[in-house]
Amino acid sequence: MNKAAYHLILALFAASVMVSCVGHKHDHDHDHDHDTEMLPSTGSFGEAITKDGAVAVTEIASLITEDTPVEVKVYGTIVEVCQSTGCWLTMDLGNGETIQVNMKDHEFFVPMDAAGKMVWVEGVALRELISAELLKHYAEDAGRPQEYIDSITEDAWQYTIEAKGVIIEEAPSI
Repeated sequence: MNKAAYHLILALFAASVMVSCVGHKHDHDHDHDHDTEMLPSTGSFGEAITKDGAVAVTEIASLITEDTPVEVKVYGTIVEVCQSTGCWLTMDLGNGETIQVNMKDHEFFVPMDAAGKMVWVEGVALRELISAELLKHYAEDAGRPQEYIDSITEDAWQYTIEAKGVIIEEAPSI
């Protein structure tokens, strides 16, 4: 596949994620098709997965060696959750960066109070260029201040996972 076709596919994917998230936000605000406030704060969401064979999310860069999708099962700490519907979360990569985890096709959601909890994620990972517009959308969903949202002016490379299932548990006490 040539570079232009690859970038077109990535742009279409990013646009579809943004449109579907915006669409679900609208549904949540007006139609109440799903009530994420009623979700338990821990448990399994999406397809049933196990923790078996999961690797630390901090190793994600070594799992993704090209800009080609790869099946992964990782675990780590949740940093943020979409505060509109619970349609995405971010995980700490341990190097000052995060990985964006989107719930596959918005078929399921995670509790909006899951930040700080442990999570196991199974899905398809990719390193992709995320548009400034989509990054602003994520910042809005996270409840970031307008000043922060306005400061996003450039596209950025980011690790992402399209999750088919997740397990969320309380973080162990130290």
